Amino acid sequence: MAQIKPFKAIRPAKDKVAFVASRSYQEYPKKELNAELAFNPFSFLHIINPGYKFHKKVSGSERFQLVHNRYLEFLEEGILLKDTDANLYLYQIEKGNFRCCGLFCATSVGDYRADVIKKHENTLEQREKLFADYLDTVAFNAEPVLMTYQDNEAISKELDRQKKRTPEYFFTTKDRMTHRLWVISEKETVAKLTQEFDKVPSLYIADGHHRSASSNLLAAISEKRNPPTGKEAYNFFMSYLIPESEIRIYEFNRMVKDLNGLSKERFLIALDKFYRIENQGSILYKPTKKHHFGMYLDGQFYSLYLRKKVYNFTDPLSKLDTQILFKTILQPILGIKDLRTDKRIQYGYGKHNVIQMKDEIDKGSFSVGFSLVPITMEEIKDIADAGLVMPPKSTYIEPKLRSGITIYEL
Repeated sequence: MAQIKPFKAIRPAKDKVAFVASRSYQEYPKKELNAELAFNPFSFLHIINPGYKFHKKVSGSERFQLVHNRYLEFLEEGILLKDTDANLYLYQIEKGNFRCCGLFCATSVGDYRADVIKKHENTLEQREKLFADYLDTVAFNAEPVLMTYQDNEAISKELDRQKKRTPEYFFTTKDRMTHRLWVISEKETVAKLTQEFDKVPSLYIADGHHRSASSNLLAAISEKRNPPTGKEAYNFFMSYLIPESEIRIYEFNRMVKDLNGLSKERFLIALDKFYRIENQGSILYKPTKKHHFGMYLDGQFYSLYLRKKVYNFTDPLSKLDTQILFKTILQPILGIKDLRTDKRIQYGYGKHNVIQMKDEIDKGSFSVGFSLVPITMEEIKDIADAGLVMPPKSTYIEPKLRSGITIYEL
């Protein structure tokens, strides 16, 4: 059963939260990042880009130590404040017709190890080690792991009750996203929510596989230094929990630089083994159902319908469209053996990505592109429950959470 725990969050001062909260620094184009650093002294980006203060690029252990120093400065200046009591934090984000509401809380490394917290992606050992070293030095975690749980009426009713109160934070960011945060401090409410989550059989990682794996590694390293009691902060990591119904899942499309030495005609003949192929002409085309792919090649769109009599469904992974594409086209025909490291393949996401994919291929940057329909939450759960992992870039999941709204101190 899922263990959640309240924690004493480090949070922005109420009058500065809109300035502190930032997107992941990797999402900022260089010009926008520099402008934010130049004109917003309160941005959390100053903490995670500490070299800006010295007009110098820093990396490795030097950067980690400077991140810790900038964090201390934000505390000393009152930009960030530490709660005196351990709380749960209800956080809602809304933009247009998209809304989600969930809990910031601490989740258990023990649950991660026991597979109560379930994964569906592989992680890279080098990245795990790097982020564990980062956490060990900076001594805080500002990027929660996004997890989902099966919709639960008792939890939803309690959260709806909390939302009737005036939020602690209520602000809108430049991307027109509205943010609200309620501090849940009443011991009875915290206990009730903790007990309800204790009845939840599993939590599913939606985004943050490397963050959770690194927290697990940090705990293993810390346990070797001193005999653990189980209450140490490193035995938990910050997560944001939302019901399954409130998550949004989008597809990643694939583009490949060449046809692996094949002519267009030989490539289409090779595809015919597994697919019924229909030329859709030059009009923009996207697939509409599972096991159905769109392809753009040499100025033409094609629909590819899987010949199910020649492809065997053996487990939940074998039914996944990204796996089918890999096993029938990318690996055997185009010669892509490692989807994580092969530089011949690139990925794109978003509702306009088919247009962008077409433009890149028309420019000659790539030879062929494939579009898919989004993977479902049920598919994610089936694969996680079976102990399997998806191919990389199988899902693009929202919400994408901001850094610096709540911070978990290690």
